[in-house]
Amino acid sequence: MILDETGVVADGDQLMALIAGLWADQGRLAGDTLVATVMSNLGLARFLTGRGLRLQRTAVGDRYVVEAMRAGGYNLGGEQSGHVVMTDYATTGDGLLAGLQFLAEMKRTGRTASELRKVFDPVPQLLQNVRFEAGHTPLDTATVQDAIAQAEASLEGTGRLLIRKSGTEPLIRVMAECEDEGLLSQVVGDVVRAVEAA
Repeated sequence: MILDETGVVADGDQLMALIAGLWADQGRLAGDTLVATVMSNLGLARFLTGRGLRLQRTAVGDRYVVEAMRAGGYNLGGEQSGHVVMTDYATTGDGLLAGLQFLAEMKRTGRTASELRKVFDPVPQLLQNVRFEAGHTPLDTATVQDAIAQAEASLEGTGRLLIRKSGTEPLIRVMAECEDEGLLSQVVGDVVRAVEAA
């Protein structure tokens, strides 16, 4: 975890964007690709695309990030949580290595941590969890599938919707991103209510 001089935590997506941009400038970003999970912000994808770089998304979990990195020969990946994997230095994520990359860029540029921790404008993101009882499969019901389809149609071209079952808890995670925060709240709320009813 990196905290800037004002006490604000640096987001993992922003940290990966900083390192990806720096490595791309140095010709060190393998395949001009950053590997990150489906939870990473849409703003990260836009930033990379604007730089002529690619974002390869994986399922949630550092193991999936590392698998995709190995399969594609990529050297940078991670998660929004701040878990960053740099295979030029180590085979797994390492917070000290990520922190050193950040500190090296502070030293090189003379910029403050608060300036460096915001590389791109994130798209508003809303995540809500819905607990369900063991043995139930709310995502398989027609009403939930209809609510998801309607939400995706509402967001088409302006954002995205991600629905997934937690791998560690009996939770359905409902996440959406959209510039229009009113629409964002509406679509997440609609899907959450449908899951709760199911």
